[in-house]
Amino acid sequence: MSTNANYTIVHGIGELVTGPADREGERGPEPPDEPVLVREEGAAVVASGGKVVATGPSDELVREYPPENAATAIDAEGNPVLPGFVDPHTHAVFAGDRSDEFEAKLRGKSYQEILAEGGGILRTVRAVREAEEDDLVASLREHLDVMLAHGTTTVEVKSGYGLESETELELLSAIERAGAGHPVDVVPTFMGAHAVPEGSEADAYVERVVEDQLPAVEKQGIAEFCDVFCEEGAFSVEQSRRVLEAGIDHGLTPKIHADEFTTIGGTDLAADLGAASADHLLQSESSDVERLLSAGVTPVVLPGTAFGLGGEYPDLEPYRRRGTVPAVGTDFNPNCYARSMGFSATLACVGMGMTPAEAVVGITSRAAGAIDRPERGIIEPGAPADLVVLGAPSYRHLAYDYDGNAVDRVLKGGKLVVGGG
Repeated sequence: MSTNANYTIVHGIGELVTGPADREGERGPEPPDEPVLVREEGAAVVASGGKVVATGPSDELVREYPPENAATAIDAEGNPVLPGFVDPHTHAVFAGDRSDEFEAKLRGKSYQEILAEGGGILRTVRAVREAEEDDLVASLREHLDVMLAHGTTTVEVKSGYGLESETELELLSAIERAGAGHPVDVVPTFMGAHAVPEGSEADAYVERVVEDQLPAVEKQGIAEFCDVFCEEGAFSVEQSRRVLEAGIDHGLTPKIHADEFTTIGGTDLAADLGAASADHLLQSESSDVERLLSAGVTPVVLPGTAFGLGGEYPDLEPYRRRGTVPAVGTDFNPNCYARSMGFSATLACVGMGMTPAEAVVGITSRAAGAIDRPERGIIEPGAPADLVVLGAPSYRHLAYDYDGNAVDRVLKGGKLVVGGG
Protein backbone atom coordinates (compact mmCIF):
# COMPACT_ATOMS: atom_id res chain seq x y z
CA MET A 1 0.00 0.00 0.00
CA SER A 2 1.33 3.43 -0.96
CA THR A 3 1.36 6.06 1.76
CA ASN A 4 2.87 8.67 -0.53
CA ALA A 5 0.10 11.18 -1.25
CA ASN A 6 1.83 12.53 -4.34
CA TYR A 7 -0.15 10.50 -6.85
CA THR A 8 -3.40 10.58 -8.76
CA ILE A 9 -5.67 7.59 -9.20
CA VAL A 10 -8.60 7.22 -11.56
CA HIS A 11 -10.47 4.06 -10.60
CA GLY A 12 -13.74 2.32 -11.37
CA ILE A 13 -13.11 2.66 -15.11
CA GLY A 14 -15.55 0.75 -17.30
CA GLU A 15 -13.36 0.79 -20.42
CA LEU A 16 -9.75 1.93 -20.26
CA VAL A 17 -8.59 2.64 -23.80
CA THR A 18 -4.81 2.32 -23.61
CA GLY A 19 -3.93 2.52 -27.29
CA PRO A 20 -4.30 0.93 -30.73
CA ALA A 21 -4.24 -2.80 -31.33
CA ASP A 22 -1.64 -4.12 -33.78
CA ARG A 23 -3.40 -4.38 -37.12
CA GLU A 24 -0.57 -3.77 -39.60
CA GLY A 25 -0.80 -5.92 -42.73
CA GLU A 26 -3.33 -6.71 -45.44
CA ARG A 27 -6.86 -6.53 -44.04
CA GLY A 28 -9.20 -5.58 -46.84
CA PRO A 29 -11.55 -2.65 -47.42
CA GLU A 30 -14.36 -3.65 -45.04
CA PRO A 31 -14.78 -2.36 -41.48
CA PRO A 32 -12.77 -4.62 -39.17
CA ASP A 33 -14.56 -7.24 -37.13
CA GLU A 34 -11.70 -7.46 -34.65
CA PRO A 35 -11.01 -4.71 -32.12
CA VAL A 36 -8.70 -1.89 -33.13
CA LEU A 37 -8.36 -0.60 -29.56
CA VAL A 38 -6.63 -2.16 -26.60
CA ARG A 39 -9.25 -1.97 -23.86
CA GLU A 40 -9.23 -3.04 -20.23
CA GLU A 41 -12.50 -3.40 -18.31
CA GLY A 42 -12.82 -2.63 -14.62
CA ALA A 43 -9.50 -0.79 -14.69
CA ALA A 44 -7.64 2.02 -12.96
CA VAL A 45 -4.81 4.40 -13.85
CA VAL A 46 -2.24 5.78 -11.44
CA ALA A 47 -0.13 8.84 -12.24
CA SER A 48 2.74 10.58 -10.50
CA GLY A 49 5.17 13.26 -11.61
CA GLY A 50 3.03 13.97 -14.65
CA LYS A 51 3.42 10.41 -15.98
CA VAL A 52 1.39 7.22 -15.90
CA VAL A 53 2.99 4.84 -13.40
CA ALA A 54 0.51 1.97 -13.42
CA THR A 55 -2.58 0.61 -15.14
CA GLY A 56 -4.47 -2.53 -14.23
CA PRO A 57 -7.49 -3.97 -12.47
CA SER A 58 -9.22 -1.35 -10.38
CA ASP A 59 -9.53 -3.45 -7.22
CA GLU A 60 -5.80 -4.27 -7.21
CA LEU A 61 -4.61 -0.70 -7.81
CA VAL A 62 -7.06 0.72 -5.28
CA ARG A 63 -5.46 -1.54 -2.66
CA GLU A 64 -1.96 -0.52 -3.69
CA TYR A 65 -2.78 3.17 -4.17
CA PRO A 66 -5.68 3.96 -1.81
CA PRO A 67 -7.83 6.82 -3.07
CA GLU A 68 -7.93 8.28 0.45
CA ASN A 69 -4.14 8.75 0.36
CA ALA A 70 -4.03 10.29 -3.12
CA ALA A 71 -3.51 13.92 -4.01
CA THR A 72 -6.36 13.44 -6.49
CA ALA A 73 -8.77 10.51 -6.66
CA ILE A 74 -11.46 10.19 -9.31
CA ASP A 75 -14.12 7.53 -9.41
CA ALA A 76 -15.00 7.05 -13.08
CA GLU A 77 -18.20 5.28 -11.98
CA GLY A 78 -17.99 2.72 -14.77
CA ASN A 79 -17.43 5.26 -17.53
CA PRO A 80 -14.64 5.03 -20.11
CA VAL A 81 -11.22 6.69 -19.92
CA LEU A 82 -9.34 7.57 -23.11
CA PRO A 83 -5.97 9.15 -23.83
CA GLY A 84 -6.04 12.92 -24.13
CA PHE A 85 -6.87 13.91 -27.71
CA VAL A 86 -4.14 15.21 -30.00
CA ASP A 87 -5.19 17.73 -32.66
CA PRO A 88 -2.45 17.57 -35.32
CA HIS A 89 -3.63 20.36 -37.61
CA THR A 90 -5.04 23.79 -36.77
CA HIS A 91 -4.75 27.41 -37.85
CA ALA A 92 -6.07 28.54 -34.49
CA VAL A 93 -4.33 31.91 -34.18
CA PHE A 94 -6.14 34.51 -36.29
CA ALA A 95 -8.19 37.69 -36.18
CA GLY A 96 -11.37 38.87 -37.82
CA ASP A 97 -14.62 37.17 -38.78
CA ARG A 98 -15.50 35.31 -41.98
CA SER A 99 -18.97 34.04 -41.19
CA ASP A 100 -20.30 35.85 -44.26
CA GLU A 101 -18.09 33.63 -46.42
CA PHE A 102 -19.84 30.61 -44.95
CA GLU A 103 -23.07 32.08 -46.31
CA ALA A 104 -21.41 32.86 -49.65
CA LYS A 105 -20.42 29.22 -50.01
CA LEU A 106 -24.00 28.19 -49.32
CA ARG A 107 -25.03 30.49 -52.16
CA GLY A 108 -22.71 28.64 -54.53
CA LYS A 109 -19.34 30.38 -54.40
CA SER A 110 -16.31 28.13 -54.27
CA TYR A 111 -13.37 28.47 -51.91
CA GLN A 112 -11.17 29.42 -54.87
CA GLU A 113 -13.61 32.09 -56.05
CA ILE A 114 -13.74 33.67 -52.59
CA LEU A 115 -9.93 33.65 -52.44
CA ALA A 116 -9.64 35.22 -55.91
CA GLU A 117 -11.91 38.06 -54.76
CA GLY A 118 -9.59 38.87 -51.87
CA GLY A 119 -11.43 36.82 -49.28
CA GLY A 120 -10.38 33.65 -47.55
CA ILE A 121 -6.83 33.49 -46.27
CA LEU A 122 -5.94 36.95 -47.63
CA ARG A 123 -8.83 38.55 -45.74
CA THR A 124 -7.61 37.01 -42.50
CA VAL A 125 -4.08 38.18 -43.31
CA ARG A 126 -5.30 41.78 -43.45
CA ALA A 127 -7.10 41.39 -40.12
CA VAL A 128 -4.08 39.80 -38.44
CA ARG A 129 -1.72 42.52 -39.65
CA GLU A 130 -3.99 45.09 -38.02
CA ALA A 131 -4.32 43.16 -34.75
CA GLU A 132 -2.22 43.58 -31.60
CA GLU A 133 -0.21 40.57 -30.48
CA ASP A 134 -1.90 40.66 -27.06
CA ASP A 135 -5.28 40.29 -28.77
CA LEU A 136 -4.02 37.33 -30.79
CA VAL A 137 -2.78 35.71 -27.59
CA ALA A 138 -6.09 36.26 -25.80
CA SER A 139 -8.07 34.89 -28.74
CA LEU A 140 -5.93 31.77 -29.00
CA ARG A 141 -6.20 31.13 -25.26
CA GLU A 142 -9.99 31.23 -25.55
CA HIS A 143 -9.84 28.66 -28.33
CA LEU A 144 -7.50 26.48 -26.25
CA ASP A 145 -10.02 26.61 -23.39
CA VAL A 146 -12.74 25.26 -25.67
CA MET A 147 -10.46 22.57 -27.07
CA LEU A 148 -9.47 21.47 -23.58
CA ALA A 149 -13.08 21.24 -22.46
CA HIS A 150 -13.64 18.87 -25.39
CA GLY A 151 -10.70 16.65 -24.44
CA THR A 152 -7.80 18.03 -26.48
CA THR A 153 -4.60 18.02 -24.43
CA THR A 154 -2.07 18.57 -27.25
CA VAL A 155 -2.61 20.76 -30.30
CA GLU A 156 -0.56 21.88 -33.28
CA VAL A 157 -1.03 25.55 -34.24
CA LYS A 158 0.28 27.10 -37.46
CA SER A 159 1.28 30.62 -38.34
CA GLY A 160 0.50 31.63 -41.92
CA TYR A 161 -1.75 34.65 -41.64
CA GLY A 162 1.11 37.13 -41.77
CA LEU A 163 2.83 36.36 -45.08
CA GLU A 164 5.77 38.61 -44.21
CA SER A 165 8.52 38.24 -41.66
CA GLU A 166 7.37 40.63 -38.94
CA THR A 167 3.81 39.31 -38.69
CA GLU A 168 4.80 35.65 -39.06
CA LEU A 169 7.18 36.08 -36.13
CA GLU A 170 4.44 37.85 -34.19
CA LEU A 171 2.08 34.93 -34.81
CA LEU A 172 4.67 32.41 -33.62
CA SER A 173 5.27 34.56 -30.55
CA ALA A 174 1.52 34.63 -29.88
CA ILE A 175 1.39 30.83 -30.21
CA GLU A 176 4.21 30.43 -27.70
CA ARG A 177 2.73 32.95 -25.26
CA ALA A 178 -0.76 31.44 -25.42
CA GLY A 179 0.62 27.99 -24.71
CA ALA A 180 2.79 29.12 -21.81
CA GLY A 181 1.01 28.20 -18.61
CA HIS A 182 -2.01 26.74 -20.39
CA PRO A 183 -2.84 23.07 -19.70
CA VAL A 184 -2.92 22.28 -23.42
CA ASP A 185 0.51 21.56 -24.91
CA VAL A 186 0.87 23.75 -28.01
CA VAL A 187 3.12 22.64 -30.89
CA PRO A 188 4.08 25.58 -33.16
CA THR A 189 4.39 25.31 -36.94
CA PHE A 190 5.70 27.98 -39.31
CA MET A 191 3.58 28.29 -42.44
CA GLY A 192 4.76 31.39 -44.25
CA ALA A 193 3.90 29.61 -47.52
CA HIS A 194 0.18 29.55 -46.78
CA ALA A 195 -0.86 31.74 -49.70
CA VAL A 196 0.66 34.22 -52.14
CA PRO A 197 0.17 37.70 -50.67
CA GLU A 198 -1.61 40.40 -52.60
CA GLY A 199 0.60 42.16 -55.12
CA SER A 200 3.16 39.34 -55.27
CA GLU A 201 4.10 36.57 -57.68
CA ALA A 202 4.50 33.08 -56.27
CA ASP A 203 8.15 32.61 -57.22
CA ALA A 204 9.15 35.98 -55.82
CA TYR A 205 7.26 35.32 -52.60
CA VAL A 206 8.86 31.90 -52.20
CA GLU A 207 12.24 33.63 -52.37
CA ARG A 208 11.20 35.92 -49.52
CA VAL A 209 10.04 32.94 -47.45
CA VAL A 210 13.36 31.19 -48.04
CA GLU A 211 15.72 34.15 -47.80
CA ASP A 212 13.99 36.35 -45.21
CA GLN A 213 11.35 34.51 -43.19
CA LEU A 214 13.01 31.16 -42.53
CA PRO A 215 16.29 32.61 -41.20
CA ALA A 216 14.26 34.88 -38.90
CA VAL A 217 12.13 31.95 -37.75
CA GLU A 218 15.21 29.89 -36.95
CA LYS A 219 16.71 32.78 -35.00
CA GLN A 220 13.46 33.24 -33.05
CA GLY A 221 13.59 29.55 -32.09
CA ILE A 222 9.87 28.87 -31.56
CA ALA A 223 8.67 26.88 -34.57
CA GLU A 224 9.22 23.12 -34.76
CA PHE A 225 7.68 22.36 -38.16
CA CYS A 226 7.52 24.05 -41.57
CA ASP A 227 4.34 23.62 -43.60
CA VAL A 228 3.34 24.68 -47.12
CA PHE A 229 0.08 24.75 -49.10
CA CYS A 230 0.93 22.64 -52.16
CA GLU A 231 -2.07 23.27 -54.39
CA GLU A 232 -3.15 24.84 -57.68
CA GLY A 233 -3.52 28.56 -57.04
CA ALA A 234 -1.11 28.40 -54.10
CA PHE A 235 2.34 26.78 -54.44
CA SER A 236 3.55 24.26 -57.01
CA VAL A 237 5.45 21.10 -56.13
CA GLU A 238 8.72 22.78 -57.12
CA GLN A 239 7.99 25.86 -55.02
CA SER A 240 6.86 23.72 -52.09
CA ARG A 241 10.05 21.65 -52.31
CA ARG A 242 12.15 24.80 -52.18
CA VAL A 243 10.36 26.01 -49.05
CA LEU A 244 10.44 22.67 -47.23
CA GLU A 245 14.07 21.91 -48.08
CA ALA A 246 15.03 25.38 -46.87
CA GLY A 247 13.01 24.69 -43.73
CA ILE A 248 15.00 21.51 -43.15
CA ASP A 249 18.21 23.53 -43.54
CA HIS A 250 16.90 25.82 -40.79
CA GLY A 251 16.09 22.96 -38.43
CA LEU A 252 12.35 22.60 -39.13
CA THR A 253 10.63 19.29 -39.82
CA PRO A 254 8.52 19.35 -43.00
CA LYS A 255 4.73 19.01 -43.14
CA ILE A 256 2.57 19.61 -46.19
CA HIS A 257 -1.00 20.50 -47.19
CA ALA A 258 -1.61 18.16 -50.13
CA ASP A 259 -4.42 17.00 -52.43
CA GLU A 260 -7.11 19.20 -50.91
CA PHE A 261 -8.64 20.34 -54.20
CA THR A 262 -6.41 18.78 -56.86
CA THR A 263 -3.70 16.15 -57.04
CA ILE A 264 -0.47 17.78 -58.22
CA GLY A 265 2.18 15.67 -56.51
CA GLY A 266 2.24 16.92 -52.93
CA THR A 267 2.10 13.42 -51.48
CA ASP A 268 5.12 12.35 -53.56
CA LEU A 269 6.99 15.37 -52.23
CA ALA A 270 6.06 14.49 -48.65
CA ALA A 271 7.34 10.95 -49.17
CA ASP A 272 10.55 12.15 -50.83
CA LEU A 273 11.34 14.48 -47.92
CA GLY A 274 10.21 12.14 -45.14
CA ALA A 275 7.70 14.69 -43.88
CA ALA A 276 6.10 14.23 -40.49
CA SER A 277 2.69 14.36 -42.14
CA ALA A 278 0.74 15.07 -45.30
CA ASP A 279 -2.61 16.67 -44.53
CA HIS A 280 -6.06 17.01 -46.15
CA LEU A 281 -5.74 14.28 -48.84
CA LEU A 282 -9.32 14.79 -50.05
CA GLN A 283 -8.33 13.97 -53.64
CA SER A 284 -5.60 11.41 -52.94
CA GLU A 285 -5.59 8.14 -54.86
CA SER A 286 -4.76 4.77 -53.34
CA SER A 287 -1.25 4.98 -54.77
CA ASP A 288 -0.70 8.33 -53.03
CA VAL A 289 -1.73 6.91 -49.68
CA GLU A 290 0.41 3.81 -50.22
CA ARG A 291 3.45 5.97 -50.97
CA LEU A 292 2.94 7.99 -47.79
CA LEU A 293 2.54 4.93 -45.60
CA SER A 294 5.53 3.18 -47.15
CA ALA A 295 7.66 6.27 -46.52
CA GLY A 296 6.60 6.52 -42.88
CA VAL A 297 4.68 9.77 -43.43
CA THR A 298 1.56 10.08 -41.27
CA PRO A 299 -1.51 10.86 -43.39
CA VAL A 300 -3.84 13.37 -41.72
CA VAL A 301 -7.47 13.66 -42.75
CA LEU A 302 -9.57 16.67 -41.82
CA PRO A 303 -13.22 15.69 -42.24
CA GLY A 304 -14.40 19.05 -40.92
CA THR A 305 -12.99 20.65 -44.08
CA ALA A 306 -15.02 18.36 -46.32
CA PHE A 307 -18.07 19.03 -44.16
CA GLY A 308 -17.60 22.81 -44.31
CA LEU A 309 -16.99 22.80 -48.06
CA GLY A 310 -19.88 20.45 -48.73
CA GLY A 311 -17.44 18.21 -50.59
CA GLU A 312 -16.44 14.58 -50.73
CA TYR A 313 -14.62 12.93 -47.85
CA PRO A 314 -11.33 11.05 -48.17
CA ASP A 315 -11.45 7.39 -49.13
CA LEU A 316 -10.77 5.03 -46.23
CA GLU A 317 -10.10 1.89 -48.29
CA PRO A 318 -6.34 2.44 -48.82
CA TYR A 319 -5.83 2.64 -45.06
CA ARG A 320 -7.94 -0.41 -44.33
CA ARG A 321 -5.94 -2.44 -46.82
CA ARG A 322 -2.85 -1.68 -44.75
CA GLY A 323 -4.61 -2.40 -41.46
CA THR A 324 -4.25 1.17 -40.25
CA VAL A 325 -6.16 4.44 -40.05
CA PRO A 326 -5.09 8.00 -40.79
CA ALA A 327 -4.65 10.66 -38.17
CA VAL A 328 -7.70 12.88 -37.72
CA GLY A 329 -7.61 16.61 -36.96
CA THR A 330 -10.00 19.54 -36.81
CA ASP A 331 -8.35 22.00 -39.25
CA PHE A 332 -9.81 24.69 -36.99
CA ASN A 333 -9.54 28.04 -38.83
CA PRO A 334 -11.89 30.86 -39.94
CA ASN A 335 -13.03 28.65 -42.84
CA CYS A 336 -13.59 25.54 -40.68
CA TYR A 337 -14.85 26.79 -37.35
CA ALA A 338 -14.86 23.61 -35.27
CA ARG A 339 -12.64 23.01 -32.24
CA SER A 340 -14.02 19.68 -31.00
CA MET A 341 -12.13 16.49 -31.74
CA GLY A 342 -15.30 14.60 -30.81
CA PHE A 343 -17.07 16.31 -33.71
CA SER A 344 -14.15 15.41 -35.99
CA ALA A 345 -14.56 11.80 -34.83
CA THR A 346 -18.27 11.95 -35.70
CA LEU A 347 -17.50 13.25 -39.18
CA ALA A 348 -14.80 10.62 -39.69
CA CYS A 349 -17.40 7.97 -38.87
CA VAL A 350 -20.35 9.38 -40.80
CA GLY A 351 -18.43 10.90 -43.71
CA MET A 352 -15.62 8.39 -44.14
CA GLY A 353 -17.09 5.22 -42.67
CA MET A 354 -14.63 4.84 -39.82
CA THR A 355 -15.76 2.78 -36.87
CA PRO A 356 -15.87 4.65 -33.55
CA ALA A 357 -12.80 2.68 -32.45
CA GLU A 358 -10.87 3.69 -35.58
CA ALA A 359 -11.82 7.32 -34.99
CA VAL A 360 -10.45 7.13 -31.44
CA VAL A 361 -7.14 5.79 -32.78
CA GLY A 362 -7.16 8.60 -35.36
CA ILE A 363 -7.50 11.39 -32.79
CA THR A 364 -5.03 9.90 -30.29
CA SER A 365 -2.02 7.76 -31.20
CA ARG A 366 -2.12 8.36 -34.95
CA ALA A 367 -2.54 12.09 -34.46
CA ALA A 368 0.42 12.09 -32.08
CA GLY A 369 2.55 10.52 -34.79
CA ALA A 370 1.71 13.39 -37.14
CA ILE A 371 3.47 15.84 -34.79
CA ASP A 372 6.33 13.55 -33.79
CA ARG A 373 4.93 12.89 -30.31
CA PRO A 374 4.77 9.06 -30.22
CA GLU A 375 4.59 9.06 -26.42
CA ARG A 376 1.20 10.80 -26.51
CA GLY A 377 -2.22 9.44 -27.38
CA ILE A 378 -1.65 6.28 -25.33
CA ILE A 379 -2.08 5.27 -21.69
CA GLU A 380 0.82 3.17 -20.45
CA PRO A 381 3.56 3.51 -17.82
CA GLY A 382 5.94 6.29 -18.78
CA ALA A 383 3.47 8.12 -21.02
CA PRO A 384 2.18 11.58 -20.09
CA ALA A 385 -0.83 11.24 -17.79
CA ASP A 386 -3.20 13.03 -20.18
CA LEU A 387 -6.58 11.41 -19.64
CA VAL A 388 -10.16 11.99 -20.74
CA VAL A 389 -13.06 10.65 -18.67
CA LEU A 390 -16.27 10.44 -20.66
CA GLY A 391 -19.65 11.04 -19.10
CA ALA A 392 -21.09 8.11 -21.04
CA PRO A 393 -21.15 4.31 -20.85
CA SER A 394 -18.90 3.60 -23.86
CA TYR A 395 -16.09 5.17 -25.87
CA ARG A 396 -18.48 5.00 -28.83
CA HIS A 397 -20.36 7.96 -27.38
CA LEU A 398 -17.50 10.25 -28.34
CA ALA A 399 -18.66 10.01 -31.97
CA TYR A 400 -22.24 8.98 -31.23
CA ASP A 401 -23.10 11.96 -29.00
CA TYR A 402 -22.73 14.51 -31.78
CA ASP A 403 -25.02 17.23 -30.47
CA GLY A 404 -23.04 17.75 -27.26
CA ASN A 405 -19.80 17.08 -25.48
CA ALA A 406 -19.27 13.55 -24.18
CA VAL A 407 -16.18 14.64 -22.21
CA ASP A 408 -16.81 14.95 -18.47
CA ARG A 409 -13.33 15.36 -16.98
CA VAL A 410 -9.85 15.98 -18.33
CA LEU A 411 -6.53 15.36 -16.61
CA LYS A 412 -3.32 16.90 -17.87
CA GLY A 413 -0.12 15.44 -16.47
CA GLY A 414 -2.24 13.72 -13.83
CA LYS A 415 -3.85 16.96 -12.66
CA LEU A 416 -7.57 17.56 -13.01
CA VAL A 417 -7.99 20.56 -15.35
CA VAL A 418 -11.61 20.05 -16.45
CA GLY A 419 -14.01 18.36 -14.12
CA GLY A 420 -17.53 17.61 -13.11
CA GLY A 421 -19.21 19.81 -15.71
